Amino acid sequence: MESILHLPQWDGAGVRAKLEQFRQRYRLQEKMELVQHRMERIQHKLDAATAGERRLINPLHFFAVASVLGVAAVVAAVYTPAYVVEQNGVVLGTVSNPQVFEDVMDRVEARASEILGYDYTLEGEVNYDFALTEPENLTSAAYLETYLFDQIGAVMKNYVLTVDGQFIGAAQDRAVLDGVLEQVKSAYVTENTVSSEFTSAVSISHEYTPSDVNQDPEAMLAALTANTNGQTVYEVQKGDTFMQIALDNGMTVSEMEALNPDVDINRIYIGQLLNVKEEIPFLSVKTVENVTYTESIACPVVEVEDDTMFQGESKVLDEGVPGEQVVNANVAYLNGVEQERTVLSTQVTREATDKVIAVGTKVRPSWYPTGSYIWPVYGTITSSFGYRSIFGSYSYHSGLDIATSYGTTIKASDGGTVVFAGTGTGSYWSYGNYVMIDHGNGVRTIYAHCSSVLVSTGDHVYQGQAIARVGSTGRSTGNHCHFEMQINGTAVNPRSYLS
Repeated sequence: MESILHLPQWDGAGVRAKLEQFRQRYRLQEKMELVQHRMERIQHKLDAATAGERRLINPLHFFAVASVLGVAAVVAAVYTPAYVVEQNGVVLGTVSNPQVFEDVMDRVEARASEILGYDYTLEGEVNYDFALTEPENLTSAAYLETYLFDQIGAVMKNYVLTVDGQFIGAAQDRAVLDGVLEQVKSAYVTENTVSSEFTSAVSISHEYTPSDVNQDPEAMLAALTANTNGQTVYEVQKGDTFMQIALDNGMTVSEMEALNPDVDINRIYIGQLLNVKEEIPFLSVKTVENVTYTESIACPVVEVEDDTMFQGESKVLDEGVPGEQVVNANVAYLNGVEQERTVLSTQVTREATDKVIAVGTKVRPSWYPTGSYIWPVYGTITSSFGYRSIFGSYSYHSGLDIATSYGTTIKASDGGTVVFAGTGTGSYWSYGNYVMIDHGNGVRTIYAHCSSVLVSTGDHVYQGQAIARVGSTGRSTGNHCHFEMQINGTAVNPRSYLS
């Protein structure tokens, strides 16, 4: 506080001594000489004006007054009025007026209340002493705020970690937070990783927090790696069922139905996109790896016409030998799951040879199988493939029951040869009137409980041809078509093949 001057108490006897002190400190010799010179000129004019008369002004008195006024002007130019702030007997600094410190206390109390979650009031007695000081020596508001915050035991200065603005934890040492973040990344970093980054806005700031704020690194790591429920898209593959897709993704059928409200779960098709549940870490990590690997080069296909085979049929004459190449690529991952692969370079180490295929050119009969299967009739699925409870017992159901109106036309699911058309006997007694079609390659379809049959054994039928009508013959509880598909004599789920 050496720069603080309390107001001086001037007296006549000490004027010249005080003047000399200020001259030495501020080097005012030249200014004072100028003042003295001007006073002498004034005195000369006064002498001339009052010649022969009694002098009205004593030059020495006038000079002393002028000197004092000159010193006062210098003091006013160099110093500014100020107040020394003292709290609980401790001098905190100097401010231009008491309101400056009052405003500082208001800001500190408001911020402390916000941090702590309750109204906080600074305690202690504050005193202000008037003084003079140089303007550059006034104490900054920022310094005073920092000092007052440091005296509050309920708050402390910490490094604070947030993700997308959400508070995660704090630490006095920033390295602790950096270490937690590095642990999150390390789960996805390999020796090939060239970059890693968080997909959320991660921020570390230095600020005041409650003293009891979470500073446990393990708790912070657990919060950042905890899984949250999201959703992603799954493309239906051949053989998929709605139920199996749900089970494979850890969901119940009801949960999956809720994510796909516009989907008929009984009629999914290959290539259809379904929403499924996905577990996503709270803080996701995107990494890029640079990898070099060897991959096969597919054989170029050369087709050779063959008039002994039907159109659409083919036969491999020469498999060929796949080639080989070395690939360098950048692979992008999200939480360890590949998202994108960018090939940077390739180097062929072995050329591929041709794969020769014979393709049929003979005109294809209309009844010839296409290899794809359509729904024989549209309606409500009243019983699915698999085990079910019926007629008071739990039994295996080898097909789909599609309920619809009596007499509705039943169509051939694919082209082929009718191997049975009539009323079931033996192991097929419960089927009533039914039709069985052989589609080649071990595939057969059955259409049961028909009210009438429109084809005969040995007929060739094309895909979509009318072969029977819906009824309720045999062991049946209502009008429906029991549609069954067999591969090499074993019943399979028709939904895996219908399109």
